[in-house]
Amino acid sequence: METQRQKKIAGLVQQDLAEILQRAAVDGGLKGVIISVSKVTVTSDLSVARVYVSIFPPKEGPALLKGIQADKVKIRHELAQRTRHQLRRVPELMFFLDDSLDYIENIEKSLNEGENPIENPDLLERRKKS
Repeated sequence: METQRQKKIAGLVQQDLAEILQRAAVDGGLKGVIISVSKVTVTSDLSVARVYVSIFPPKEGPALLKGIQADKVKIRHELAQRTRHQLRRVPELMFFLDDSLDYIENIEKSLNEGENPIENPDLLERRKKS
């Protein structure tokens, strides 16, 4: 169960990280790439934030995620600069690729082709629970 404080901090981190990552993509010369932060969850002790990043086009996702993870320290520092008046300590950032849009697209494609993923669950690959 997420407390109100966890939700508030997650919302703050989500908003600022979305701006930081999108600006970094533009400054890095990535044209036509959209990076959005789809979800942030913060642990109960507020020390770790799990950040789910959605990247369009999806084929760019794994490479960009590696770049984001490599720049984690710099991103956290910029987040600390932005939130210095709201947060005493910035949580450690863990980045994950959010594949929920791809999963939904696979379900829709499967339904449009007349297949029924409910009756035949093997049509869709299993998702990892996070």
